[in-house]
Amino acid sequence: MDPWLIWLIVAAICAVAEILTLTAALGMLGAAALITAGGAALGLPLPLQFVVFTMVATVSVLFVRPLALRHVRRPQAARFGVDALVGRAAYVTSEVTGRGGRVRIDGEEWTARAYDETLEIPAGTTVDVIEISGATALVYPRD
Repeated sequence: MDPWLIWLIVAAICAVAEILTLTAALGMLGAAALITAGGAALGLPLPLQFVVFTMVATVSVLFVRPLALRHVRRPQAARFGVDALVGRAAYVTSEVTGRGGRVRIDGEEWTARAYDETLEIPAGTTVDVIEISGATALVYPRD
């Protein structure tokens, strides 16, 4: 079997293992094997193939992997606007049903509907904002 084909098989195995583990290290090793397969296809001798693989794998694992992980593990961006209201508590100012009602969220008056359309939430109840649909808050009572 040709050496380039063996490197290609190693690259495929690393790619499948990366998909299953999501570590980013196996993906880098797979990329190194793929580059080495290209070198082997061009006729690079076997000892130099191992040197190419070692160098590419080392550089990618030490330098590229930390950059990739930093982008993947980026903290969630701060929510603002109506997205920031989801999960907040609201005070029912007029009865909320599946058809309508009014709530106060952080001092602002909002139209509201019950998230569960069969519920009738009386005035004075504290509810959680589940979703914002247009200018209407979908709410659910706190237990």
